[in-house]
Amino acid sequence: MTDQRSLLRAIFDAAVAAAHPDVVLSAHLRPVPKGKVICLAAGKGAAAMAAAAERHYLDTLRLDPSRLTGLATTRHGHGVPTRRIRIIEAGHPVPDEAGLQAADETLRLASEATADDLLLVLLSGGGSANWIAPANGVSFAQKQQVNRALLRSGAPIGEMNIVRKHLSRIKGGRLARAGQRAAEIVTLAISDVPHDDPSAIASGPTVPDSSTLADARALVAKYNLTVDDAVRHALDDPGNESCKPGDPAFARAQFEMIAKPKASLDAAIKVARDAGYEVIGLGADLEGEARDIAADHARLALKARSEGRRTAILSGGELTVTVRGNGRGGPNQEYALALADLLKDTAGIVALAADTDGADGGAGSATDPAGAVIDQTTFAKMKSLGLDPAAYLANNDATAFFSATDDLLLTGPTLTNVNDVRVILVDPA
Repeated sequence: MTDQRSLLRAIFDAAVAAAHPDVVLSAHLRPVPKGKVICLAAGKGAAAMAAAAERHYLDTLRLDPSRLTGLATTRHGHGVPTRRIRIIEAGHPVPDEAGLQAADETLRLASEATADDLLLVLLSGGGSANWIAPANGVSFAQKQQVNRALLRSGAPIGEMNIVRKHLSRIKGGRLARAGQRAAEIVTLAISDVPHDDPSAIASGPTVPDSSTLADARALVAKYNLTVDDAVRHALDDPGNESCKPGDPAFARAQFEMIAKPKASLDAAIKVARDAGYEVIGLGADLEGEARDIAADHARLALKARSEGRRTAILSGGELTVTVRGNGRGGPNQEYALALADLLKDTAGIVALAADTDGADGGAGSATDPAGAVIDQTTFAKMKSLGLDPAAYLANNDATAFFSATDDLLLTGPTLTNVNDVRVILVDPA
């Protein structure tokens, strides 16, 4: 089992490495402009992306340091040393005061861009929470409450971001509007959303948005979200409509995806295949309730085992959890917990489920678990400790379960984010 755990981790690490800013960013950076390079970054990879941009402009292109400036806003614990681009660590998944101040400063820096400047926007998953700029009339506390309600609702990330975009002064194309005097607005993004929709990454601060206020209101109703009257008024205010295609804000704006979940999943698949497994690749864009997807994957694993096939089942995407209990965890831990319940009497099947950013759910700490691993030692500890996975599942308490079995995957911040990686290895006797 030790070897299997090592292989599971090697598969996960390959996915992460394929999307690291040090690997993917520099080839996409633009030449030095006449004026300044103003770098504005947000998300879990923001500081690493900013540092990579600094090395390119200052060390490779020998740009005068006085012509490079900017601000990178990242999750607490995800900062790295930089020389010219200031780093602010802010709240995620629930925004905090640091993110509020950072968003205001980001908008100010964008508005100061001149016709000689390059506005370089670097985005990665987590940017929606890091850049928090409530719409007029909505307080910071009310915006935090909306975020908490969305996180507990089970809504997929795309729907969550539709609501966020219409309660913001920076999302939904508004950052591009603030910086539209720049010679060029170039956005380079690491995708953390299924299907790589540019308007969903960090809630699309520099790209057009096709969703509407009416869509946002419908989602509040669909998930029966408890929101204050000020939020309802904001979603009725035409002034809070997001920026649409054809807006002058996008006249000099370009967007490039520099890392995608599929490329990371492909890297993971190569490691599994090289280890001698027949691969069932389920794609990089899976969505759905974590425990339901786990049940589907358990059936595939059991079928492969019954047929005597040495099989690796891999998938990406971003699963959700509808929170009904009072426990702790995230979608990857809940997926693994559901698998543990379904496979507890089965030998020859091991699994890992983790978020490539190094944090699955949690309270916003850099020490939050990335996910969890299950194998025969998990099942043995379940029995010896008298743990009932179904009971923990009912309370959404996967972290407590895997803390007891010592199966939490603890990676720390990876400084990138291309969604989840789930691996099941089947080795028939």
